[in-house]
Amino acid sequence: MATALLEGTDGTGAKMSKSRGNYIPLTAPPGEIFGKVMSVPDRLMEPYLKALSEWQAHDLAVLAERLADGSAHPRDVKKIVAGEVTAAVHGVDAAMAARDEFEAHFSRRNYAGLRDLPVVGDVSRAVVEIVKSLGFAASNGEVRRVAEQKGIRLVVEAADGGPQEQVLLTPDDARQPLADLLKTKLDGAGGDCYLKVGRRLARIDL
Repeated sequence: MATALLEGTDGTGAKMSKSRGNYIPLTAPPGEIFGKVMSVPDRLMEPYLKALSEWQAHDLAVLAERLADGSAHPRDVKKIVAGEVTAAVHGVDAAMAARDEFEAHFSRRNYAGLRDLPVVGDVSRAVVEIVKSLGFAASNGEVRRVAEQKGIRLVVEAADGGPQEQVLLTPDDARQPLADLLKTKLDGAGGDCYLKVGRRLARIDL
């Protein structure tokens, strides 16, 4: 059984591969698989559906028409693809739970109820090393690029459900120990702390 090579999740045009870090690991928890699919560029939804679901040519043609006339939104299509892929690996119930968690994460902006989040336990390490160990980036250069694009943040969420506080980390900050940044940038802030890298999230265990 064979299929065409899949383009990676980063949208650069390179094929999906572990070495490039633009892949979706089948051993990942449901929430991570769902989130990785949701990070894929809109233009890849049709080839992903063709390769990773049981949709037929007729279904894909109807979807293409609906996207063209605006009656279907690319984000909604992504949720379908993400659900299909997650359900194929973990089952329908896990896929539905992953979708609910994604909505809580990116729509309601409430992180406290999210499951399957990786945990940062050793805050003495530099942020760049933590990001790589989490699998959120493959190299120091990639971490630097994400930081330059304003994609690395510290997030504090109040225990009472109040507003979040987010602090942008610069490329220079990313080379500092996380413990120092928590002290200098979030000193006095109460609540649960998270490290956000692009669309990926890890809970900081303090």
